[in-house]
Amino acid sequence: MAEHKYNQFKGQPRLPKFAVPKRYDLRLKPDLVACKFTGAVDISVDVVSDTKFIVLNAAELSVDPKSVLFKSSTKVFQALEVGLIEEDEIVVVEFGESLPLGIGVLNMAFEGTLNDRMKGFYRSTYEHNGEKRNMAVTQFEPADARRCFPCWDEPACKATFKITLDVPSELVALSNMPAEDEKVMGNLKTVQYQESPIMSTYLVAFVVGLFDYVEDYTSDGIPVRVYCQVGKANQGSFALHVAVKTLPLFKEYFGAPYSLPKLDMIAIPDFAAGAMENYGLVTYRETALLYDDKHSAAANKQRVATVVAHELAHQWFGNLVTMEWWTHLWLNEGFATWVSYLATDSLFPEWKIWTQFLEEATEGLRLDGLAESHPIEVDINHAGEIDEIFDAISYRKGASVIRMLQSYLGPESFQRALASYIKRYACSNAKTEDLWSVLQEESGEPVNKLMNSWTKQQGYPVVSVKIKDQKLECDQTQFLLSGSHGDGQWIVPLTLCCGSYEARKSFLMQEKSEVLDVKDLLCSSSSKGNPWIKVNVDQTGFYRVKYDDELSARLRYAIESKCLSTNDKYGILDDSYALSMACHQSLLSLLALMASFREELDYTVLSNLISISYKVSRVAADAVPDLKDHIKLFFINLFQFSAERLGWDPKQGESHLDAMLRGELLNVLAAFGHDETINEAIRRFHIFLDDRNTAVLPPDLRRAVYVAVMQRVDKSDRSGFEALLRVYRETDLSQEKTRVLSSLASCRDPKIILEILNFLLCSEVRSQDCVHGLAVSLEGRETAWKWLQDKWDHIHKTYGSGFLLTRFISATVSPFSSYEKAKEVEEFFASRTKPYIARTLKQSIERVHINANWVQSIQKEKNLSEAVMELAYRKY
Repeated sequence: MAEHKYNQFKGQPRLPKFAVPKRYDLRLKPDLVACKFTGAVDISVDVVSDTKFIVLNAAELSVDPKSVLFKSSTKVFQALEVGLIEEDEIVVVEFGESLPLGIGVLNMAFEGTLNDRMKGFYRSTYEHNGEKRNMAVTQFEPADARRCFPCWDEPACKATFKITLDVPSELVALSNMPAEDEKVMGNLKTVQYQESPIMSTYLVAFVVGLFDYVEDYTSDGIPVRVYCQVGKANQGSFALHVAVKTLPLFKEYFGAPYSLPKLDMIAIPDFAAGAMENYGLVTYRETALLYDDKHSAAANKQRVATVVAHELAHQWFGNLVTMEWWTHLWLNEGFATWVSYLATDSLFPEWKIWTQFLEEATEGLRLDGLAESHPIEVDINHAGEIDEIFDAISYRKGASVIRMLQSYLGPESFQRALASYIKRYACSNAKTEDLWSVLQEESGEPVNKLMNSWTKQQGYPVVSVKIKDQKLECDQTQFLLSGSHGDGQWIVPLTLCCGSYEARKSFLMQEKSEVLDVKDLLCSSSSKGNPWIKVNVDQTGFYRVKYDDELSARLRYAIESKCLSTNDKYGILDDSYALSMACHQSLLSLLALMASFREELDYTVLSNLISISYKVSRVAADAVPDLKDHIKLFFINLFQFSAERLGWDPKQGESHLDAMLRGELLNVLAAFGHDETINEAIRRFHIFLDDRNTAVLPPDLRRAVYVAVMQRVDKSDRSGFEALLRVYRETDLSQEKTRVLSSLASCRDPKIILEILNFLLCSEVRSQDCVHGLAVSLEGRETAWKWLQDKWDHIHKTYGSGFLLTRFISATVSPFSSYEKAKEVEEFFASRTKPYIARTLKQSIERVHINANWVQSIQKEKNLSEAVMELAYRKY
């Protein structure tokens, strides 16, 4: 075939627009034994301009050229040539003459493979009565519907779908819509589904396999089901409860009813992401949907609730109103993340989920502090680039700037505007600007101008503040963890309070530097003299704040005397940690601030304190090895108070947050080598080995106990490791398997670490779960890096271009802290670079440089060792 004549269609980011799809009539027949499928599609197409070509997406399919016809109302056109251009994932159909304008039907028959890469139309394995079987599942977002059937695989090309499946008669076959007809012919059945409303290809779904379900109805009478592997149905009831309560809540919030006749949610054993919002048939990893009263932890329960709320939010924001192109992905994801907290807070107010939202913001701030970050809105020029933007910028920064805007405009005005946005763009597509203009009309505020500074440029500011003559001097500069200065400038919604939460002020900071008269605040403040000043009240803004020494000291005193809200304490701690990493503050000032949290009770603040302590102890060990044990001791003493307050055993009627906190505290004490904690953990572990239902090891403690067990494992005593592998093999609860995997690598013996890493790649570990075992101890860093190089070809082949592949790089590379190591990583990947890992690789290498800068800066601190000794051995 003359390749060159299709050059005009090659290398284009989007399909040509001379024909647009209106309706797909799709029939598929999967073969679950041979792992292949055959199919036929009739697409009603509107030919809108003169063309002899129809160009659409297809990948890894073989199309039968004889089957390709175009039928207009008057004539049937046989395709002259059908060319598949693999590298562009398109199929070009050429006809002998121009096609008549208006509606015609394009017919194609094709076949493909049920792959094992967790994308497109793929296979997942499960066991039934002891035998291994395959199920067929779809995952089409972002651009993999084209691996299942030829289509216009772009979010803006919305159409309706009429789907028919031919499947083994004993299996359950689900799609977006309810079945309207089922014919059984011996061991095969044909299921026809109702025609769907207008939707994008990435939301089309079907699942074929053996499943149980639990069912309930919303207050509006919509049937909701949770499907899972046979025998696990009771684990679906918590998610079912959340869904049945959440749908009516969103109906009210968005001012529009749920638009399909049913909602199914289904747990898939092999699933790359956490979940996928397919219209009316939402697919999940088991850990994000199933909850087992006896063996799931409180943290698992919370994850199920927030993920279900996130996916259901998409039924409006994403499915009913869809982004125009992947550049606007953040609208879908950031919004669904934000609104999932709104729903979860309404169902479980006692979880204080808005405080926990700060962890989302922090993840966004961490990634966006890199020079190798990217703006919320990214130009996408090739389908291969989309995967990498499903990251903390799109989800977490996206959610945080939406929260910042909501807090600035006020919740009522914000909600009214959203309802009109949904109404205006229902069943069609929208861009970021469309949302801003609706919000601007509703609120009368300059939303467009304000928000462009947050979505069009990467990064965020650090606002430095100091007090002079009753005036607050504020300066903004772009914050970078590398310590260098970027040249971004933002419109910052600044809020502050002074001495109490009564005395507060807010304004928009538009310049690089501004001076605020705070005389009235200082006077009205109840604490006369020198009141504390807290900027970014309750941390609703996506920026950091740097205080001068005087204001910092007052804030430290305010923390110790318990004057500050939980969110504000969290913010002061997190900003101080970031400023220290960027070498704008000493490690010592960070440690002194951490010491003032000794009597902290709140889960979210302590949880962040714990993650910071892990990172600080690692970087300090690289910078000043002699202080390693003293810093560990300082942290052990810091967490003792809270650990003793909670004790080992759950108390009757204690909060969900305390249940989560107990495990995290015991985990950090074990990881820092606290002997009493490790001994008690091992004692309980042995009881648990003899009786898996014992009350001495509730699920909330298990991960901590497993980590403690691994602290004592080395090549001369492997018993704890062998025992944990036994726990892994004997459970069929994915959450328990994940707990074991995530604790193994905390072992300190590099030889055992190597065994653990190799275990991750064996057939006992589903490839989706491998990434849970990659966070190795400080002693295992070199081993893990060497292992990654040895196994790279195998890993690359197994994971293809999916985003799971990027986790291997970031987990293994980021923990290093020397310029030499960064160079070594660069050299290894120089000949192995691919577009889908490029961004992650650059970010990971940048993190190594940031660590190396931090190490050098710590080595220059004067009096560090005396001060650390004083902190470590301080008697409280």
